[in-house]
Amino acid sequence: MKTTIIIFSILVLPFFGIAQTIEKFSIDSGGASISTSTIQMVYTIGEVNVAERSAATIQMSEGFLSRFIKIKINPKVFLQGALLNPETIGLMNDDLRNLGLLPIVSPFGDGKTVNPNIFNLGGITSLGDFDDDIVDWIWLEFRDETDVSKIIKGVPVLLQRDGDVVALDGVSDITLGVVPKNYYIVLQHRNHLGVMSANPIAVTEIGTAIDFTKNTTPTYGSNAQVALTSGDLALWTGDTNTNGQIRFSGSDNDANIIKDEVLDDALNGFNSATYTSVGYLLIDLDLSGGGRFSGSDNDSNIIKDNVLQHPNNGFNSPTFTINSTVPVGN
Repeated sequence: MKTTIIIFSILVLPFFGIAQTIEKFSIDSGGASISTSTIQMVYTIGEVNVAERSAATIQMSEGFLSRFIKIKINPKVFLQGALLNPETIGLMNDDLRNLGLLPIVSPFGDGKTVNPNIFNLGGITSLGDFDDDIVDWIWLEFRDETDVSKIIKGVPVLLQRDGDVVALDGVSDITLGVVPKNYYIVLQHRNHLGVMSANPIAVTEIGTAIDFTKNTTPTYGSNAQVALTSGDLALWTGDTNTNGQIRFSGSDNDANIIKDEVLDDALNGFNSATYTSVGYLLIDLDLSGGGRFSGSDNDSNIIKDNVLQHPNNGFNSPTFTINSTVPVGN
């Protein structure tokens, strides 16, 4: 979808012959933008000023704008599901891409699309490094440094096998029209629990790297990610209804969602509980291209193992709930 960008600026000019001046303290650095699904508005009066005014639905910044501001960010993250039975140690499996199941339209409801050639082996040219093959879509958020629930900007991006989060061309660094300053950085996935930086991170035009695969990167909340046998960290898998929770038993548990979807599958003519539903599915927790409720390598057991082995589940209770550590955004 084409985005319309509107830039407002105020020029200081003589008015009816009366000389007017602006003191230096009024001319500072800053600038910002807001957007809807179709319009992005950048508003300034010169070199950007950090002063901002906001209401429930509008945010404005004062200052002079000499060019459109873009930041660069290089996040890295692993998905537990794609590393449960890795074909190559240290790389996530890319079964969804290999089976042709990755959608060219973002699964996050924002309507963004990609060129299907991006899902070729080795990227657009099919000659690139297989470490860079696309695993799935990811959602990237920048949250206000003083309010962890306030989403300043959210965009769909793509995840490579080695954990690099890249732009929608499948290979480039992520560049966005965001004011360079401090933000909480959030990464979300459709059936894994998301992760957020423990502190605001300085985002710059030069580039900012944040590696959520390492335990040296502080994250928001307790045990926000699962520790892998390799020592790396990954997002918890098991959220089959995108409610920010993983439950094995009890009311509204994720295992029952897998069972219901498998039994209701139109191609499951015998209503078999061991049937494998194929597709780009929320119940496919290991991202293998199929969702299974029971039988070998079933997705329900992935939920059970995560719940029973979670560090906060001191009594190893099957009714324990793993909650997302990312605050609900608005």
